[in-house]
Formats: sequence, C-alpha cells, structure tokens
Amino acid sequence: MFQQNNMQLAIRIPTSPAQDSSQYMQVDQSDKSLVMSGDMQNGGFTHAEYIFNFSKKLEEDLQTFGMKIKQHEDNIKFLKTQKNKLDESILDLQGKYHSSGTPVAENEVHSHPQSEEETMEQIMRQEMSAAGIICRLNTHHGIQAYNITLTKDVLGIVARLGKLDDDNLGRLLSEYLGMETMLAIVCRTYDGVKMLETYDKEGCINKSSGLHGLGASIGRNLDGRFLVICLEHLRPYAGDFIPNDPQRRLDLLKPRLPNGECPPGFVGFAVNMINIDSTHLFCFAANGYGLRETLFYSLFSRLQVYKTRGDMLQALPCISDGALSLDGGIIKANGLFCLGNQEDVQLRFPKASMKSSLPESYIESERQMKELKWKKEKMIEDIKREQALLNNSKLNFDRKKAEFLKFLAESSSYAAQQQLSVKLP
Repeated sequence: MFQQNNMQLAIRIPTSPAQDSSQYMQVDQSDKSLVMSGDMQNGGFTHAEYIFNFSKKLEEDLQTFGMKIKQHEDNIKFLKTQKNKLDESILDLQGKYHSSGTPVAENEVHSHPQSEEETMEQIMRQEMSAAGIICRLNTHHGIQAYNITLTKDVLGIVARLGKLDDDNLGRLLSEYLGMETMLAIVCRTYDGVKMLETYDKEGCINKSSGLHGLGASIGRNLDGRFLVICLEHLRPYAGDFIPNDPQRRLDLLKPRLPNGECPPGFVGFAVNMINIDSTHLFCFAANGYGLRETLFYSLFSRLQVYKTRGDMLQALPCISDGALSLDGGIIKANGLFCLGNQEDVQLRFPKASMKSSLPESYIESERQMKELKWKKEKMIEDIKREQALLNNSKLNFDRKKAEFLKFLAESSSYAAQQQLSVKLP
C-alpha cells in the first residue's frame, strides 16, 4: 500500500509566454495548507491570475491578427473590383476603336478593303435578287427612289447599313451572317413588308406588282426567295447604353470565367463593333429604337470576338450566343462549330472611311488605352502586395492559435493536477 502521508505530486506551472522551461512544485497531500501553495505569488500575480491574464493576452493577439486578415481581404476585394472596372473600360475602348493590327486567318485572301461603292457594286451583281433590284433603283433614281410607294418604307440592305474599322473583321462578320442575310432588305414597319410582295385570290404571288413587278419593268425578273427584316417586329435590346458614347453602344455584361476574370483574348461584342451612320442611331424604327438595338442586336445578339481560336476555345464556358476569332474561327452557337478554311467573301460590310463618325481620333484612343493599362498594372501590383500581407497575417494567426491551444492544454493539465491533489486525503 502506498503511504498517503508521504505522497507528493509534481505539477508543471507555466511561468511566462517566453519561458520554455517548466517549474515544478512539490505538493504534500497530507498538508492541506500546501494545496494553497499552487496559488503562490508569481511575479506579483497568483498563478490563477497569471493564467487568466496570459490567456486574455493570447485572445487579444488572435483578435488583432483576425482583424488584419479581414482588412487585407477587404482590400483585395476592393482592388479586384477596381481592376474589373479597368478591364471593362479597356474592352469598351477596344470595341469602339478596334484596329486592324490583329491576328488574321492563315488562308485569308489579302484583298484591299471594300468601300461603300464596291459593296454597292457587289450587291448589284446579284442581278436576280431583291437587294440587287433595290440598289439598282436607288442608283438610277437616287433620293427619289425613297418617295416611291413601293420602297418608301425600305431602310436599306443589311450589307450597307453598317461599317467596320477592321476589314478582316468585316469579312468574318459577313461570313458569319451569310450571303442571304447580307442581302436582306430592312423595312421599318410590317406595312412596308406587305408592299414588297402581293398575292392573288388563290394565294399565288402577283408577278405584276411589288418587287416582282418592279424587277420585270427593268429586265430583272425576281426569282427564288429573299429575306426581309421588319424592325418593328424585332425584340429590341432592353438594357442600358455605354455612357457618353455617341455610337450608342450596348452596355453588355462582359463574359466571366468561374474565377471572375474576363477570358484572355476577349476583344468585345460584334454588335458594338459595327459603326452606324448618325442618321440611323436614334429612333429610326417605328417603335423608337435605333439600328444597333434592333437590327444588329437581332443579327449578332451577344456574339463574342476573340483574338485567336485558342482564346475562343478556352472561353467556351462563357460563350452563350456564338463567337468568332480574328484568325478565322467561328462558333455559330453552343455545340455548332464552323470548321475548314475561311471563305473568300465577296460581299461584306464596307470599311469605315477616315471621315468616321467617331468623336475621337485613334491617337487619343491609344493614349487612353495606354493610361488604363498602366493603371491596371499598378492595380495588379497592389493586389500582389496585399496578398503577401494577407498570407503573412494568416501565418501569424495560425502560429498564435497553436500557441494559445498549447497554453490551454498545459493550463488544463495543471488545473487537473490541482483538483487531484485536493481530492487526495
């Protein structure tokens, strides 16, 4: 049997956070007064007071590091928001002033840019088409053609209602739409559509009226189908426009990868890269909308433009309404890829002349883009610096947490030994 009167316990007492050595007190279980020696003064404080104060100090340190972590996380979130805004401003400028200094298809036919006159000539070469008849009428009768009852509601041909600064992009968009759509006649109202073709009682086309009769009168018999687009029946874009943009480009949400970043190589939306004459920008349709938010939004929707095929394919999760790349890649819609060589498109959107309706020069746009890119680079450096500070704060927090848990474990062990010493007779 063991002797109760002679039994002693060795109890470890933490003395200070910087001291790793352990002190032991010999507690004689036969002397109850010695139990109180566990609460002896240690540097002016009882041991219990020391445990409480040091535990509180560790908690405060943990709270301080936690607040630093939250501060750095908030800073990074804010900086990333500002960076995304810079990205959108850069993309908007790229959409406004898209230059020809971009990748082109390897097999691209290096023809000279197509002018408005050449686009008109290409349409009139389609002699048996409805678009060819309309253009020939305009050529021979000029502005008087719009006073003819048959064509007074006709706005024009798709291929002539938009221009592009980049001839390569003009070819790609023309190929994307196809010849039939490029030759489509655009009318303001459905009444104008009904004027173009009439029918007899049996429902057969009346060849002596409408475009058929007009074609026959000039020796251009109209045969086969042709497209007519009615602006008042299109569902227009219902969102906002880019602020202070005379071209009234659509304020579309930029595509985002799962990490929140804009896909690399994204240039802009095709609908915003079309230059439209000022006369067609405002309230041209009967319902008060302009051409961009009706005709071209209907044709292109949110068609995305990328620099290369690789960029486009990498961004597949972000593509909802098709995409094309400046080196010749085309995705018509989800799951519908256009493969093979790029076509030699004869009829395409004309290149915008130097007398463009753009309010600023290309030199000014380049200056703005350089400034925005410089700000973006500085923002990226700020994000990296905040991330380093965040990582350091997290490391310090983890170390302090480990120290706190160790201290609690040692304090609990000491407390358990004290309780045991009190219970022993």
